[in-house]
Amino acid sequence: MSQLHVIDHPMVQHKLTIMRRKETGSKDFRQLLKEIALLMGYEVTRDIALEDIEIETPICKMTAKQVSGRKLAIVPILRAGIGMVEGLLDLIPVARVGHIGLYRNEQTHKPVVYFCKLPADINDRLVILTDPMLATGGSACDAIAMLKERGCTNIRLMCLVAAPDGIAKVQSEHPDVNIYVAAVDERLNENAYIVPGLGDAGDRIFGTK
Repeated sequence: MSQLHVIDHPMVQHKLTIMRRKETGSKDFRQLLKEIALLMGYEVTRDIALEDIEIETPICKMTAKQVSGRKLAIVPILRAGIGMVEGLLDLIPVARVGHIGLYRNEQTHKPVVYFCKLPADINDRLVILTDPMLATGGSACDAIAMLKERGCTNIRLMCLVAAPDGIAKVQSEHPDVNIYVAAVDERLNENAYIVPGLGDAGDRIFGTK
């Protein structure tokens, strides 16, 4: 069974509270999402392997640590997931970035694929899949399946706010994928929006309706 990691660092929780407020505008919402993604990135990458290398400081030679050859990729689920990319790139500037485009059919609440562009060597990389909201879990599960079809075996799902339904669906369909969230909210409403949630993340990031 995949592990659920709730990142409850005080600064993450403080910034998330500001994002939840309905009066928070797009500019601040985007900036806070970037900052939270950077902070969450520390936990998502906590167990990346290190190796010893020889370096020379201004004082002497020494054995130091660096990330071992593990290559990373950041793959946002469009469109809201793209709001988390910049923060992660601040932490991991050498990461490659792919994109998976999914939108939710408002009648069926099912995800529809419209775009997929990934690094050629995506199957050799640790993939951090980003989407601020994990509601029904449909989009996340479809995106994970698309990555697995391309040979990816090390995938981590990073979301801001999750509903129990979405967590359960990902854990059921992809038990090998660990989930990282800042908060687990109460439930989904009749329109499959997270309650209390923070509204439509894509609309709040880009100022659309």
